[in-house]
Amino acid sequence: MQELIKSSDRGFADHGWLKSFHSFSFADYHDPRRMGFGALRVINEDRIAAGTGFGTHGHRDMEIISYVLDGELAHKDSMGNGTAGGAHAGVIRPGDVQRMSAGTGVMHSEFNHSKTAPTHFLQIWIMPDQRGIAPGYEQKHFAAADKRGRLRLVASPDGADDSVTIHANARLYAGLFDGGESAELALQPGRLAYVHLVKGALTVNGQRLAGGDAVQLKGESAMKLEAGEGAEVLVFDLAP
Repeated sequence: MQELIKSSDRGFADHGWLKSFHSFSFADYHDPRRMGFGALRVINEDRIAAGTGFGTHGHRDMEIISYVLDGELAHKDSMGNGTAGGAHAGVIRPGDVQRMSAGTGVMHSEFNHSKTAPTHFLQIWIMPDQRGIAPGYEQKHFAAADKRGRLRLVASPDGADDSVTIHANARLYAGLFDGGESAELALQPGRLAYVHLVKGALTVNGQRLAGGDAVQLKGESAMKLEAGEGAEVLVFDLAP
């Protein structure tokens, strides 16, 4: 079974400095049909104006992934990331995948690192399979060449293939597709899949998607991605 979710069906919020599309219920946007899918709880497509951002705020018991499309996102948190002498500089650029495990609680801020250009990124929340873990942070870069014409594993529960490690029974893949490039992903019995097309156009199991569209797959044994036109895609392999 597959369900197409059009880009225009997402929630939208315009805060002036922030314009955000919500794939699932978030903040003032509520749709009882869109409360999440498996462990996937949030996909927000955010555009932050130059010199602005999210002030310091808290999270707990959530795996939070940031995926920058254009611009630079400056991150600072109570674990010391983004501060002088911190383990990570805290600036996230296109190709980077940042994972923050909120666990028992973390405070952080996110700002557009540029004073002149907007930042465009995806904020993703995945429910952890264990509550009350110690907060953690990880950031890795995945070159475009590693995603070209294939699905590159970028987040997983075991850090396989040098992906970032998330505390959830979920795997996240990223891919870039054009022309005759294609990829297939086998799905284990009972697993769910969620495909979010970041930009371009792409056919998924015969269903044509345009930028911002998504498709939910349930009870499928495999997924095929093909006929891309400047496509950038994220694929989530999820426990039911």
